[in-house]
Amino acid sequence: MNFDLPEELQDIQKVARDFAEKEVRPTVDADDKAHRFRRDLVKKMGELGFLGCIIPEEYGGNGLGYLAIAILCEEIARVHSSLRIIFAANTLGPGVTIWRYGTEEAKRKYLPGLASGDLIGCFAMTEPNAGSDVAAMKTRAVRDGDYYVLNGSKMWISLAPVADIALVYAYTDPTQRAKGMSAFIVDMKSEGITVDPIKEKLGNWASPVGSITFENVRVPKENLLGQEGQGFAICMQQLDNTRLASAAGAVGVAQACLEAAVEYANTREQFGQQIGRFQMIQDWIAQMVVEIEAARLLTYRAAYLKDKGVPNTRETSIAKLFASEMASKCADYALRIYSAYGYSEEYPVARYFRDAKYYQIVEGTSNIHKLIIALDALGYRKANRS
Repeated sequence: MNFDLPEELQDIQKVARDFAEKEVRPTVDADDKAHRFRRDLVKKMGELGFLGCIIPEEYGGNGLGYLAIAILCEEIARVHSSLRIIFAANTLGPGVTIWRYGTEEAKRKYLPGLASGDLIGCFAMTEPNAGSDVAAMKTRAVRDGDYYVLNGSKMWISLAPVADIALVYAYTDPTQRAKGMSAFIVDMKSEGITVDPIKEKLGNWASPVGSITFENVRVPKENLLGQEGQGFAICMQQLDNTRLASAAGAVGVAQACLEAAVEYANTREQFGQQIGRFQMIQDWIAQMVVEIEAARLLTYRAAYLKDKGVPNTRETSIAKLFASEMASKCADYALRIYSAYGYSEEYPVARYFRDAKYYQIVEGTSNIHKLIIALDALGYRKANRS
């Protein structure tokens, strides 16, 4: 079987790597330490077509597909994990969801800006007491004539402090539990919205995170996505997509760890020889190589199935679980190989170590993905979503 990427995707990979090396790497350490979100880089990514892979041409995208966006996520995360998050926030979160469920007016209003990088998106489902248990959310949306009135709060929302629009999940009928949840597109400049940045976190320093409070926020009824009560199903489909970006991002971080470890093992000398000559170092390097290759193929398989329109919840969860655990393991090995230098900020390994932990938490924790996979294997879970 031939595992070579089609020429078109090889070209995308090269463009993405060149962009990451020339535009992102020169300032990556300074940007990270300054907790600086680079909207100018997002705009350049939009101009290169990076953010329009799933969006049809008629709405400003290029329709290159999910495998293309997986490749892009990997290449960007390989240099700066923080910047990778824009693919979930713009394309695989609000972008795909608006395209699938939005009105024609909403598609034409929002999709071109999300694809070009002129708009920054985010998606808001997590609440102080609703994380893995999405259905435990308390945010309400009550119909009032031509509007819905939104009240509640969201927590740990990536890019909330810089977002222009948000994909927000709220209950329109809380008595129906998951069947009473709905999805909305919300203008983040609307009256009644307060965003509080979360400034201190372990990693992904250049990707701002915040809490959002909604106090009597009026959302036009046209901004409802799909139908009332369809929100939970929409949310699960959205997570199937954004999880692909996380899996690919984890592969990118792990690849950066491997490259850094190999370079250091070939230059650092102890006991009169390169440390790469020692079998324990070779053991770590070998494990990194094998698991990165495996995670990449699992991620590409999930993307391939998405491009084919084949149900892939199981395959996406497998890729996300394996890649996120693998990235943390590779970061740990890289830090051990660097030893004291890895523990300092002199080399990027400390950043890789911090950023890798993120992938075990977002878009469903590793335990949630184990649950999805096990329930599928046991025959307890309903059929895969597409």
